[in-house]
Order: sequence, then structure tokens, then C-alpha cells
Amino acid sequence: MRALVVYESLWGNTEKVARTIGAQLAIDADVDVTDSDAAPLSVDGYDLLVVGGPTHAFSMTRAATRAEAVKSHSAPHEPDRGIREWLNQLERPKAEIPVIVFDTRVDKPRVPGSAAKAAKHELHSLGFDTSVKQRTFRVHGYEGPLLDGELDRAAEWAGDSFARLGVGS
Repeated sequence: MRALVVYESLWGNTEKVARTIGAQLAIDADVDVTDSDAAPLSVDGYDLLVVGGPTHAFSMTRAATRAEAVKSHSAPHEPDRGIREWLNQLERPKAEIPVIVFDTRVDKPRVPGSAAKAAKHELHSLGFDTSVKQRTFRVHGYEGPLLDGELDRAAEWAGDSFARLGVGS
């Protein structure tokens, strides 16, 4: 089993969730964890894809929302290519590959929209198996940290998702 975990992160919270999911999967699989800037444009050769990013302006980030996060909220990292742009460049897989999708969002105020839901829609249109429901992990304010217990929730969700897909032991 070979898996690819691709994430976009400005403050590091989404990266922490991605790495937690990658570690859970690494119990039973060979796992590559990478940010969206370095992610390959083909997932052929992988048996599972995991995609995660922050929710900005009710969806996946855009160049403008990433720049605004840096300018107005002092985000320490501004990806050149977010999940949205990576998905727009991603090659359609030769065979249907299962994918699980997550996002991070501010806890309060709770606002509508979801980067995970938008990414899942794009992945479905590219021919991925999107049968696993997406998940949101909450952060305090824009910069975080993640709410207490969110990394445990991520590991549990990942394990449950992998079992549902028949990944691992």
C-alpha cells in the first residue's frame, strides 16, 4: 500500500493534522507527506490520496486570500500553489483511487463553507473515489492552535477511514 498526503498550510495547523493522518497511515503503508507547493501532478502509483487545506472565504484558498492572511493576520507561510491550484493541475488518475479530504477552520465564529467539501467535489470530477465523508478540524482564531483533542480526532478519523476503505491490517 502506497499513500500520498497533500496539504496546504499557512500557520502550520493543517500541516499538523496532515502529519498526524500520515503517521496513522504509516502503521500499514508507505506514506509520502508533502505540501501543495511540492506535490506531484500525477498520483499514479499511489493506492490512496489524502488532501487537506484551510478554509478561506467559504472554500479553498485563493492567491488573494493567502496574501491577505499574510498581510492582515501575519501568517508565517504563503504557499505559491494552494490545494485549489494543485487540483487544477492534477492529472486524472489512470484508475479510480480512494481519497479522504479534510480542512481546518476557525472555531468561532462558525461560518459556512468548507475547503474540504469544495476539494472533494473537484476530486470527484477528476475520477477519484470520494465515498468517505470529509472532516473539519477546528482552530482557535486564524492562527490557531488547534483545539484540544483535534489531533486525536484526526488520528481516529484516519484510522476509521482507512478501515472503511480496507486500507491496512
